[in-house]
Amino acid sequence: MPRLARSKKKKKHSKKTPSKVRFSFVINFVMVVAALLFGIFLLSYTGLIPSLYNQAQELLSVSTGAKNEVLVPPQLDKVSYNKRMLALAHRLSPITELPVDIIATSTLRAENISSTTVRLWPVKTVYPNYGAILPFNRVVSYYGNFYSKGMGVLGEYPPKEVLTKLMTAVDAWKKADPSTPVIPAIDYIAVTAQRSSGKDGKYRLRMPDSQIEKAIHMVNEVNGLVFLDVQVGLSTLPQELPYLRAFLKMPQVELAIDPEFSMVKSGRAPGTVIGTFDASNINYAAQYLAELVREYHLPPKILVVHRFTQDMVTNYQNITPLPEVQIVMDMDGWGVPSHKKSTYRDVITRKPVQFAGFKLFYKNDARVSGVSIMTPNEVLMLTPQPSFIQYQ
Repeated sequence: MPRLARSKKKKKHSKKTPSKVRFSFVINFVMVVAALLFGIFLLSYTGLIPSLYNQAQELLSVSTGAKNEVLVPPQLDKVSYNKRMLALAHRLSPITELPVDIIATSTLRAENISSTTVRLWPVKTVYPNYGAILPFNRVVSYYGNFYSKGMGVLGEYPPKEVLTKLMTAVDAWKKADPSTPVIPAIDYIAVTAQRSSGKDGKYRLRMPDSQIEKAIHMVNEVNGLVFLDVQVGLSTLPQELPYLRAFLKMPQVELAIDPEFSMVKSGRAPGTVIGTFDASNINYAAQYLAELVREYHLPPKILVVHRFTQDMVTNYQNITPLPEVQIVMDMDGWGVPSHKKSTYRDVITRKPVQFAGFKLFYKNDARVSGVSIMTPNEVLMLTPQPSFIQYQ
């Protein structure tokens, strides 16, 4: 008999079109996302998310070996800062034991320590940001311009010899005050006042970038700082500082401004009368530097302001130090020691701003027969003690 063919039942297979598959996937994805969002809402509403985050912070800190070290930026050591500021104000060693309530207070008051000196120092002002150079160090600088032998030591000797002399001076200051580290510096006149008006009538000459780079290269050899000194003539700081921006944004480059050669108020040629800056001009320079510090995440800058007469700086009490900028008022007059000390008292001690500077002239201070340039030990007897020393 012929074999009967088996009856075959066809199984039904559900076949989905590609469009239906995509639609199903989207639905599932949306449901998962919705569930996640709802879960996050519940966790945040109940306060569990901050708790979990804090626990993660603690675990991360423990793994580094120091709690909060990863997440909290380094802070200024205010205790050490206060102690050093008091030491500068009263000619004390920074390692002198002082009452804890004086050291730790955020309001510095010279009245807390008995002294016969004028009760103006240390100055009550803003704390600097972390990384501030002053008062933790003293800066010793060599001043001048590479094109001129008459403007200071930078133009008198070859670079190698300048650095050798500079480091000899640094060693002398370390010996005079072993408790304060000393940083070498080059104070280079990047904008020089001129007797002739020039093409634009501004009575100033901007140095080429190559000369500024030379100063930076020199100081890099000794791990120091460069101060770009500006003599505006009949120009202004808003006109001159932008030309130095590319250098000022470097972490090792600071700024110095010289009111003696700011002639806008008088309209006269530099050198014929002594010029002047108002507090508003100095505050402009400080704000300019502060913006660079914030933009490029730099340590605080130092702004040096030269002064040896009352009229060189007007409204000094309105000068405003900033967390990003430390302001040094530098007594840069020359003469015999008694005259220099008297000028220092008049324009620095009795006109407090933040930090003090003192300039020494290898030649002009020793013009009188038998008179020598002041030694580091003699300068350290000034009140307040200078944090910035400049040799010309």
